[in-house]
Amino acid sequence: MNFSLEIGPNMAIDNLPNLKDVYITFLPGGNHRETVNKARELLEKGFNPIPHFPARSIGNETQLKEYVQMCKDIGVKQALVIGGSREPVGSFDRSIQLLETGYFEGMKIGIAGHPEGSPDISDSDLEKAMNDKKPYADYIVTQWLLDPKPIIDFISKQKIPVHVGITGPLKITSLIKFANIVGAKNSLNFLKSNFSKALDLMKPKDPNDLIGKVKSHTDFFHIYTFGGLKETNKWLMENKYV
Repeated sequence: MNFSLEIGPNMAIDNLPNLKDVYITFLPGGNHRETVNKARELLEKGFNPIPHFPARSIGNETQLKEYVQMCKDIGVKQALVIGGSREPVGSFDRSIQLLETGYFEGMKIGIAGHPEGSPDISDSDLEKAMNDKKPYADYIVTQWLLDPKPIIDFISKQKIPVHVGITGPLKITSLIKFANIVGAKNSLNFLKSNFSKALDLMKPKDPNDLIGKVKSHTDFFHIYTFGGLKETNKWLMENKYV
């Protein structure tokens, strides 16, 4: 199995687990140069940095072109092109607009997948957007999920690899909070129906529960730590994933 990890541009990398692929977020209100600087730092440590390119957080084509070129200049080979935050800060509101510029030529491209839908777009529009982006994409990274059924159904419809989003070991109460934020409605219902006891809610959810149910359908898992890097690192080592 192959694991990747996601970090923020201001996160220290001294204690990162020994995983090759490390994604770097570019959050609303952030500066793309911070993400580039973190990518450079990761490259120097031997990682494969994968910057986020969120359409709605990029002001215009000039900024996009500069951001892509800065990444290429330091040796970045891969990018995750996504829609990003809900309100556009400039002229882009869809990830397909970034892909159509041609600026990413020569890079390996990941796009976002939403097996449980998205709170920002209707299911029909989401399916159309996916079909429009696939000619540009090498693989798909999904939102983090807990219910295996929509994940397996989603993977069965794709012709490119799917990297399944999982969380590190987090308490169920924290997972419920994050599921509400990202609109993972099936996983939210899955949590509530499977963990009703107060004692269960206080225990960390082991990601192996989900991995075991979907690993026959994919070899790739993308970890969202939600700040729990230490616990995630420990979990990876205990399970001999690194």
